[in-house]
Amino acid sequence: MDFSGALRERRVRLRLSQLDLALRAGTTQRHLSFIESGRSAPGRNMVVRLAESLELPLRERNELLLAAGYAPAYPEHALDDPELSHVRTAIEHILRGHLPYPAVVVDRGGRLVAANRAFDLITEGAAAELTGPGANLYRLALHPDGLAPRIRNLAEWGRHILVGIGHLAELRAELSAYVPELEPSSGTLGFAVPLRLASAQGELSLMTTVTTFATAVDVTLAELKLEAFLPADPTTAEALAAASAVQAPGNM
Repeated sequence: MDFSGALRERRVRLRLSQLDLALRAGTTQRHLSFIESGRSAPGRNMVVRLAESLELPLRERNELLLAAGYAPAYPEHALDDPELSHVRTAIEHILRGHLPYPAVVVDRGGRLVAANRAFDLITEGAAAELTGPGANLYRLALHPDGLAPRIRNLAEWGRHILVGIGHLAELRAELSAYVPELEPSSGTLGFAVPLRLASAQGELSLMTTVTTFATAVDVTLAELKLEAFLPADPTTAEALAAASAVQAPGNM
């Protein structure tokens, strides 16, 4: 797709008018119209301003720059690159600090980058090929050989996951087949969807929070997500603390 089409597609996707985007980017609607019609070629700074005004992920900002004929503005390093050693240290510190509660770091595609030792309680009984670094966390959660047989509210939790992976169309299609239909309920949903998971410590009720590196200017770092599991009731908090106490010390 050429730049004008790529820009227009993203603006429409975000339900912004040309005037809205022009005001955000500090230009005129007429100029933006010329850009989207291909009658005007934007300079590099204008492309960057438009991408920032659309609040696009860094990867998409680079894609827009390439479509316009410019070099990407944002670097992309592998996580094991020496340039990101401080990031790896920070991730290890955060994961360890979240104990005794489980926490993981995943990349844009949901692949597991790192986890603390409390996450073992979540993955117990799952097939080996669905766990470990590089495994897909969303597939682990919903696959019949993963966590699915232990999730007591699979339909509800599964829908929660599927909504969050709309950008992964192929994976979403695969996992949709594993999620049962959600029966209508007259009750209220509450303030969050808990994960109700059977475990060796009894049934756990867990909420999740997601944290990102908001000020990242590296594509890899910007796409990492820290997902932390928190107890939704005192019984779960006690179970997680007890499980952590019997695990081998010194592990993340």
